[in-house]
Amino acid sequence: MQLAIFGKYFKDEKFLEIQHFFDALIKKNVPFSIYRKYYDDCLRNGLHLPNNLPTFNGFEDFNPKEFDFLISIGGDGTILSSLEIIREAPLPVVGINTGRLGFLAGVPATEAALLIDELEKGHYSIDKRTLLELSSNKNMFGGVKYALNDFVLHKKDSSSMITIHTYINGEFLNSYWSDGLIISTPTGSTGYNLSCGGPILYPASQSFVITPIAPHNLNVRPMIISDQNVISFEVEGRSSSFLATLDSRSESISNKTQLAIKKADFFVNLVRMNGDDYLQTLREKLMWGYDNRNFRN
Repeated sequence: MQLAIFGKYFKDEKFLEIQHFFDALIKKNVPFSIYRKYYDDCLRNGLHLPNNLPTFNGFEDFNPKEFDFLISIGGDGTILSSLEIIREAPLPVVGINTGRLGFLAGVPATEAALLIDELEKGHYSIDKRTLLELSSNKNMFGGVKYALNDFVLHKKDSSSMITIHTYINGEFLNSYWSDGLIISTPTGSTGYNLSCGGPILYPASQSFVITPIAPHNLNVRPMIISDQNVISFEVEGRSSSFLATLDSRSESISNKTQLAIKKADFFVNLVRMNGDDYLQTLREKLMWGYDNRNFRN
Protein backbone atom coordinates (compact mmCIF):
# COMPACT_ATOMS: atom_id res chain seq x y z
CA MET A 1 0.00 0.00 0.00
CA GLN A 2 1.31 3.43 -0.95
CA LEU A 3 -0.27 6.73 0.11
CA ALA A 4 -0.36 10.31 -1.13
CA ILE A 5 -0.81 12.83 1.72
CA PHE A 6 -2.63 16.11 1.05
CA GLY A 7 -3.68 18.68 3.59
CA LYS A 8 -4.08 22.20 4.85
CA TYR A 9 -3.40 24.06 8.08
CA PHE A 10 -4.89 22.56 11.23
CA LYS A 11 -5.08 23.81 14.80
CA ASP A 12 -2.23 23.23 17.24
CA GLU A 13 -4.29 20.87 19.38
CA LYS A 14 -4.46 18.43 16.45
CA PHE A 15 -0.68 18.14 16.02
CA LEU A 16 -0.30 15.26 18.48
CA GLU A 17 -2.99 13.21 16.74
CA ILE A 18 -1.45 13.83 13.31
CA GLN A 19 1.99 13.00 14.70
CA HIS A 20 0.60 9.63 15.83
CA PHE A 21 -0.73 9.06 12.30
CA PHE A 22 2.69 9.64 10.71
CA ASP A 23 4.37 7.58 13.44
CA ALA A 24 2.07 4.68 12.52
CA LEU A 25 2.98 5.05 8.83
CA ILE A 26 6.68 4.99 9.58
CA LYS A 27 6.44 2.11 12.06
CA LYS A 28 4.57 -0.02 9.54
CA ASN A 29 6.93 0.98 6.70
CA VAL A 30 4.05 2.27 4.59
CA PRO A 31 5.46 4.31 1.66
CA PHE A 32 3.98 7.80 1.35
CA SER A 33 4.53 11.08 -0.45
CA ILE A 34 3.40 14.49 0.89
CA TYR A 35 2.04 17.52 -0.94
CA ARG A 36 5.02 19.88 -0.85
CA LYS A 37 3.18 23.07 0.16
CA TYR A 38 1.50 21.23 3.02
CA TYR A 39 4.85 19.88 4.19
CA ASP A 40 6.58 23.27 4.02
CA ASP A 41 3.80 25.38 5.51
CA CYS A 42 2.47 23.08 8.20
CA LEU A 43 4.22 19.80 8.89
CA ARG A 44 7.93 20.51 8.74
CA ASN A 45 7.99 22.88 11.71
CA GLY A 46 5.27 21.20 13.74
CA LEU A 47 5.96 17.46 13.50
CA HIS A 48 8.92 15.16 13.98
CA LEU A 49 9.39 13.57 10.57
CA PRO A 50 12.34 11.95 8.78
CA ASN A 51 14.40 14.10 6.45
CA ASN A 52 14.13 13.86 2.67
CA LEU A 53 10.56 12.58 2.58
CA PRO A 54 9.14 12.17 -0.96
CA THR A 55 6.93 15.09 -1.99
CA PHE A 56 4.88 16.24 -4.96
CA ASN A 57 4.10 19.81 -6.02
CA GLY A 58 0.72 19.42 -7.67
CA PHE A 59 -1.09 17.96 -10.63
CA GLU A 60 1.87 18.32 -12.97
CA ASP A 61 4.15 15.94 -11.08
CA PHE A 62 1.50 13.77 -9.43
CA ASN A 63 1.03 10.27 -10.82
CA PRO A 64 -2.11 8.77 -9.26
CA LYS A 65 -1.23 5.31 -10.56
CA GLU A 66 1.63 5.18 -8.04
CA PHE A 67 -0.76 5.35 -5.07
CA ASP A 68 -3.54 3.26 -3.56
CA PHE A 69 -5.20 6.13 -1.63
CA LEU A 70 -5.00 9.88 -1.22
CA ILE A 71 -5.23 10.85 2.44
CA SER A 72 -6.78 14.29 2.90
CA ILE A 73 -6.00 15.86 6.30
CA GLY A 74 -8.30 18.77 7.10
CA GLY A 75 -11.99 19.39 6.67
CA ASP A 76 -14.44 18.98 3.83
CA GLY A 77 -12.88 21.97 2.08
CA THR A 78 -9.55 20.15 1.99
CA ILE A 79 -11.13 17.22 0.17
CA LEU A 80 -12.61 19.67 -2.34
CA SER A 81 -9.16 21.20 -2.87
CA SER A 82 -7.61 17.77 -3.42
CA LEU A 83 -9.69 17.42 -6.59
CA GLU A 84 -7.42 19.99 -8.24
CA ILE A 85 -4.64 17.40 -7.95
CA ILE A 86 -6.33 14.07 -8.65
CA ARG A 87 -8.84 15.46 -11.22
CA GLU A 88 -10.26 12.62 -13.37
CA ALA A 89 -8.15 9.90 -11.73
CA PRO A 90 -10.16 7.19 -9.88
CA LEU A 91 -7.81 7.34 -6.87
CA PRO A 92 -9.84 6.76 -3.66
CA VAL A 93 -9.84 9.67 -1.20
CA VAL A 94 -9.82 9.19 2.59
CA GLY A 95 -10.66 12.21 4.75
CA ILE A 96 -9.10 12.67 8.20
CA ASN A 97 -11.16 15.37 9.87
CA THR A 98 -9.25 18.13 11.67
CA GLY A 99 -11.93 20.67 10.75
CA ARG A 100 -15.38 21.34 12.11
CA LEU A 101 -18.44 19.68 10.56
CA GLY A 102 -16.87 16.91 8.49
CA PHE A 103 -19.56 15.46 6.24
CA LEU A 104 -16.95 14.16 3.79
CA ALA A 105 -13.90 13.84 6.03
CA GLY A 106 -15.28 10.93 8.01
CA VAL A 107 -12.26 9.73 10.02
CA PRO A 108 -11.85 11.66 13.30
CA ALA A 109 -8.30 12.88 13.92
CA THR A 110 -8.33 10.89 17.17
CA GLU A 111 -8.62 7.67 15.10
CA ALA A 112 -6.11 8.61 12.39
CA ALA A 113 -3.40 6.28 13.69
CA LEU A 114 -5.81 3.32 13.49
CA LEU A 115 -6.68 4.09 9.88
CA ILE A 116 -3.73 2.23 8.35
CA ASP A 117 -4.75 -1.18 9.72
CA GLU A 118 -8.33 -0.66 8.56
CA LEU A 119 -7.25 0.20 5.03
CA GLU A 120 -4.87 -2.77 4.86
CA LYS A 121 -7.63 -5.12 6.05
CA GLY A 122 -10.08 -3.73 3.50
CA HIS A 123 -12.50 -2.52 6.16
CA TYR A 124 -14.04 0.15 3.96
CA SER A 125 -16.36 0.76 1.04
CA ILE A 126 -16.24 3.23 -1.85
CA ASP A 127 -18.86 5.94 -2.36
CA LYS A 128 -18.95 7.13 -5.97
CA ARG A 129 -19.92 10.79 -5.84
CA THR A 130 -21.23 12.80 -8.78
CA LEU A 131 -19.43 15.93 -9.97
CA LEU A 132 -20.56 19.00 -11.89
CA GLU A 133 -18.75 19.99 -15.08
CA LEU A 134 -18.72 23.58 -16.34
CA SER A 135 -18.69 24.52 -20.02
CA SER A 136 -18.00 28.13 -21.01
CA ASN A 137 -16.83 30.34 -23.86
CA LYS A 138 -14.24 31.69 -21.41
CA ASN A 139 -11.18 29.78 -20.18
CA MET A 140 -11.96 29.49 -16.48
CA PHE A 141 -10.58 27.90 -13.32
CA GLY A 142 -7.28 26.94 -14.92
CA GLY A 143 -8.96 24.14 -16.82
CA VAL A 144 -10.11 22.41 -13.60
CA LYS A 145 -13.78 22.82 -14.48
CA TYR A 146 -15.28 20.35 -12.01
CA ALA A 147 -17.04 20.70 -8.65
CA LEU A 148 -18.00 18.08 -6.10
CA ASN A 149 -20.32 20.37 -4.10
CA ASP A 150 -21.82 23.12 -6.20
CA PHE A 151 -21.67 25.73 -8.92
CA VAL A 152 -22.83 29.20 -7.83
CA LEU A 153 -23.62 32.42 -9.68
CA HIS A 154 -23.60 35.46 -7.40
CA LYS A 155 -23.76 39.23 -7.51
CA LYS A 156 -20.40 40.92 -7.02
CA ASP A 157 -19.93 44.69 -7.11
CA SER A 158 -23.38 45.95 -6.25
CA SER A 159 -25.96 45.51 -3.53
CA SER A 160 -28.58 45.24 -6.25
CA MET A 161 -29.95 41.84 -7.14
CA ILE A 162 -29.11 40.16 -10.43
CA THR A 163 -31.25 38.31 -12.95
CA ILE A 164 -30.25 34.79 -13.97
CA HIS A 165 -32.14 33.45 -16.98
CA THR A 166 -31.98 29.68 -16.61
CA TYR A 167 -32.57 26.95 -19.19
CA ILE A 168 -32.82 23.16 -18.97
CA ASN A 169 -31.69 21.40 -22.15
CA GLY A 170 -32.20 24.70 -23.97
CA GLU A 171 -35.79 25.13 -22.76
CA PHE A 172 -36.49 28.21 -20.66
CA LEU A 173 -37.07 27.44 -16.95
CA ASN A 174 -37.18 30.76 -15.11
CA SER A 175 -35.60 34.16 -14.64
CA TYR A 176 -34.31 34.25 -11.06
CA TRP A 177 -34.33 37.77 -9.61
CA SER A 178 -32.08 37.15 -6.62
CA ASP A 179 -28.64 37.52 -5.07
CA GLY A 180 -27.56 34.40 -6.93
CA LEU A 181 -28.26 30.80 -7.84
CA ILE A 182 -26.84 27.48 -6.62
CA ILE A 183 -26.63 24.29 -8.66
CA SER A 184 -25.81 21.57 -6.14
CA THR A 185 -24.92 17.90 -6.30
CA PRO A 186 -26.23 15.51 -3.64
CA THR A 187 -22.83 15.80 -1.93
CA GLY A 188 -23.10 19.60 -1.81
CA SER A 189 -26.74 19.62 -0.77
CA THR A 190 -25.77 19.73 2.92
CA GLY A 191 -23.67 22.88 2.34
CA TYR A 192 -24.56 26.27 0.85
CA ASN A 193 -27.71 24.79 -0.67
CA LEU A 194 -29.03 23.74 2.74
CA SER A 195 -28.29 27.13 4.29
CA CYS A 196 -30.34 28.79 1.52
CA GLY A 197 -33.37 26.60 2.15
CA GLY A 198 -32.63 23.83 -0.35
CA PRO A 199 -33.37 20.16 0.34
CA ILE A 200 -30.91 17.44 1.31
CA LEU A 201 -30.36 14.98 -1.55
CA TYR A 202 -29.42 11.37 -0.87
CA PRO A 203 -25.99 10.62 -2.44
CA ALA A 204 -27.38 8.00 -4.84
CA SER A 205 -30.39 10.07 -5.93
CA GLN A 206 -28.91 10.91 -9.37
CA SER A 207 -30.18 14.46 -9.19
CA PHE A 208 -29.22 18.12 -8.93
CA VAL A 209 -30.99 20.87 -7.04
CA ILE A 210 -31.41 24.45 -8.31
CA THR A 211 -31.66 26.82 -5.34
CA PRO A 212 -32.06 30.62 -5.54
CA ILE A 213 -30.18 32.81 -3.06
CA ALA A 214 -32.47 35.40 -1.43
CA PRO A 215 -34.98 35.46 -4.31
CA HIS A 216 -37.08 38.60 -4.81
CA ASN A 217 -40.16 36.52 -5.64
CA LEU A 218 -41.19 34.63 -2.51
CA ASN A 219 -43.01 31.94 -4.50
CA VAL A 220 -39.75 30.84 -6.18
CA ARG A 221 -38.54 27.65 -4.52
CA PRO A 222 -35.69 25.15 -4.98
CA MET A 223 -36.20 22.60 -7.76
CA ILE A 224 -34.82 19.06 -8.03
CA ILE A 225 -34.01 17.74 -11.51
CA SER A 226 -32.35 14.65 -12.96
CA ASP A 227 -28.58 14.86 -13.30
CA GLN A 228 -28.97 13.85 -16.95
CA ASN A 229 -30.01 17.41 -17.81
CA VAL A 230 -27.83 20.30 -18.99
CA ILE A 231 -28.46 23.63 -17.24
CA SER A 232 -27.42 26.87 -18.95
CA PHE A 233 -27.51 30.52 -17.87
CA GLU A 234 -27.59 34.13 -18.99
CA VAL A 235 -26.77 36.69 -16.30
CA GLU A 236 -27.62 40.39 -16.25
CA GLY A 237 -27.76 43.19 -13.70
CA ARG A 238 -26.83 46.79 -12.99
CA SER A 239 -23.21 45.73 -12.65
CA SER A 240 -21.30 44.34 -15.61
CA SER A 241 -19.35 41.92 -13.43
CA PHE A 242 -20.60 38.85 -11.57
CA LEU A 243 -19.10 35.97 -9.61
CA ALA A 244 -19.02 32.29 -10.62
CA THR A 245 -17.75 29.65 -8.22
CA LEU A 246 -16.91 25.96 -8.42
CA ASP A 247 -16.77 24.70 -4.84
CA SER A 248 -14.40 27.14 -3.10
CA ARG A 249 -12.86 28.61 -6.29
CA SER A 250 -14.20 31.87 -7.71
CA GLU A 251 -13.82 33.85 -10.94
CA SER A 252 -15.28 37.07 -12.28
CA ILE A 253 -17.53 36.85 -15.32
CA SER A 254 -19.46 39.33 -17.45
CA ASN A 255 -22.89 39.21 -19.05
CA LYS A 256 -21.11 38.05 -22.22
CA THR A 257 -19.92 34.84 -20.55
CA GLN A 258 -21.74 31.73 -21.69
CA LEU A 259 -22.16 29.10 -18.98
CA ALA A 260 -23.60 25.59 -18.84
CA ILE A 261 -23.50 22.88 -16.19
CA LYS A 262 -23.83 19.13 -16.66
CA LYS A 263 -22.89 15.91 -14.88
CA ALA A 264 -19.21 15.01 -15.34
CA ASP A 265 -18.45 11.67 -16.99
CA PHE A 266 -16.42 10.42 -14.02
CA PHE A 267 -16.89 10.16 -10.24
CA VAL A 268 -14.96 10.98 -7.09
CA ASN A 269 -14.26 7.82 -5.09
CA LEU A 270 -14.72 8.65 -1.41
CA VAL A 271 -13.65 6.01 1.09
CA ARG A 272 -16.20 5.26 3.80
CA MET A 273 -14.84 3.21 6.67
CA ASN A 274 -16.90 0.32 8.06
CA GLY A 275 -19.32 1.64 10.64
CA ASP A 276 -19.42 5.10 9.05
CA ASP A 277 -23.07 5.38 8.00
CA TYR A 278 -24.31 8.33 5.90
CA LEU A 279 -27.69 8.60 7.64
CA GLN A 280 -26.04 8.44 11.05
CA THR A 281 -23.67 11.21 9.94
CA LEU A 282 -26.67 13.35 8.97
CA ARG A 283 -28.29 12.84 12.35
CA GLU A 284 -25.11 13.64 14.24
CA LYS A 285 -23.85 16.59 12.20
CA LEU A 286 -27.26 18.25 11.88
CA MET A 287 -28.21 17.31 15.46
CA TRP A 288 -31.41 15.61 14.41
CA GLY A 289 -33.24 14.14 17.37
CA TYR A 290 -31.45 16.32 19.93
CA ASP A 291 -34.73 17.21 21.57
CA ASN A 292 -35.27 17.36 25.31
CA ARG A 293 -38.30 15.10 24.86
CA ASN A 294 -35.93 12.31 23.77
CA PHE A 295 -34.02 12.41 27.06
CA ARG A 296 -36.75 12.28 29.68
CA ASN A 297 -36.25 9.92 32.58
